Amino acid sequence: MKSKKKLIFLILFIVVAAGGVFASIKMKQSGVVTVQTGRTSRQDLTSLVTASGEIKPRNYINISADQIGRLTEILVKEGDHVRKGQVVARVESVQAKADLEAQQAALNTALADSAASEAGLKSMDDAIATAQATVERSKADVDRTKTFFDRAAQLYSNKLVAKQEYDQRKSDHDAAVAAVREAQARVDQARSQRAQSAAQLSSAQRRIAQYKAQVARVQDVLAKYNSVAPLDGIVTNLPVRVGETVVPGIQNSAGSTIMTIADMSIITAEVKVDETDIVNVKLDQVADVTIDAIPGRTFKGHVIEIGNTAILRSTGLAASQSAVSSQEAKDFKVVVALDSPPDDIRPGLSCTSKVTTATRQSVVTIPLQALTVRQRGDLEPQDGKKKGVQAAGATDPAAEKAKKEELQGVFVIKGEKAVFQVVQTGITGATDIEVTKGLEQGQEIVTGSYKVIRTLRNDARVKVDNKTPAAETKS
Repeated sequence: MKSKKKLIFLILFIVVAAGGVFASIKMKQSGVVTVQTGRTSRQDLTSLVTASGEIKPRNYINISADQIGRLTEILVKEGDHVRKGQVVARVESVQAKADLEAQQAALNTALADSAASEAGLKSMDDAIATAQATVERSKADVDRTKTFFDRAAQLYSNKLVAKQEYDQRKSDHDAAVAAVREAQARVDQARSQRAQSAAQLSSAQRRIAQYKAQVARVQDVLAKYNSVAPLDGIVTNLPVRVGETVVPGIQNSAGSTIMTIADMSIITAEVKVDETDIVNVKLDQVADVTIDAIPGRTFKGHVIEIGNTAILRSTGLAASQSAVSSQEAKDFKVVVALDSPPDDIRPGLSCTSKVTTATRQSVVTIPLQALTVRQRGDLEPQDGKKKGVQAAGATDPAAEKAKKEELQGVFVIKGEKAVFQVVQTGITGATDIEVTKGLEQGQEIVTGSYKVIRTLRNDARVKVDNKTPAAETKS
């Protein structure tokens, strides 16, 4: 009986001891967080900005109608190569041609009038010369008759000639003087007629200038009935057909688009970059472009244009055009020129561009998911004294503000604890981020899980479990 009791007491003692040991183990394990860890590594890091968009030529022009009318000819088809200045389409222009012919006829009439006026002016010059010669001859006759008259007057005074002879010489001299006045009057008349002819010629020349201006205007109007290629390129869009009526644009209404001509010598990928990444994109940065229609190939390029206007992601319109302030996501246009575009590329193809914004050689890196943020107050030890002060309500506003400061860092494994370490970061890669200060190569840090990293406290006791789910299932 005594031995049986001893056995029972021994069993009870063993059970109680085992329970104590189990309870002690559970007490020790309470508050222990299971984490996944990794080590900081040194590697080359590349920062990329990925954006999607479409293939576009660097320069393309939509040719719109300049005059209203019916399309009578389309001289090219989609895909044709055209040269600058080449006529590619014609609009019906019967009235414009008639106006040009009428103005050309008026110009020809003005030219004929001008020619007649020039001939009349030359005739007047000849008449003036003839009249002037007559004046000179009449003056010579005056001199001659005056000599005869003076001689006859002397002889008459000496009673050597009859009075009849004297009167004849005097009449001849008076007639010569009158002839000079008559010739001079003819010269003046001829000069007046010449001035009149000169005025007529000037008027005719002014009419010529007027008609030339009208002809130039009508020619310009007529030329607008012909659509001309403004650059060397390829016809990439031809939305109209012969016989359709086209109209020019007025105010806010766009004109009819006859065709689109694109300069395919420079092909670009026009992509939309998120507003959080646009600050890292710079001109001349290299980029890799992939085209959905050409799988398995990557094309090199470089950034040639960065938009300054934000584009609303929901509407595709510029944010500056919106009358209502919007907090929705915005993008910015970035244009990447392809260095060696393929021959079979077409405008409008969907593409994806990866712009290399920065590269670092042999830098300390950590996984992106290991980086987290904590407030400074969460990192301070919460001893009884501080709790008592807080309970008393004696708080310092500046200190409280300082406690809310957010610090960026990672949790470093030190023994059985995870200690928050403030770090400074550099560029961001696809899965890793550069650490410029705060960590060294080879340090063990907490990398998961995401929920643990978000909730883990400083100096928390941790248990490292780096088994993959597949390995745990297998075990």
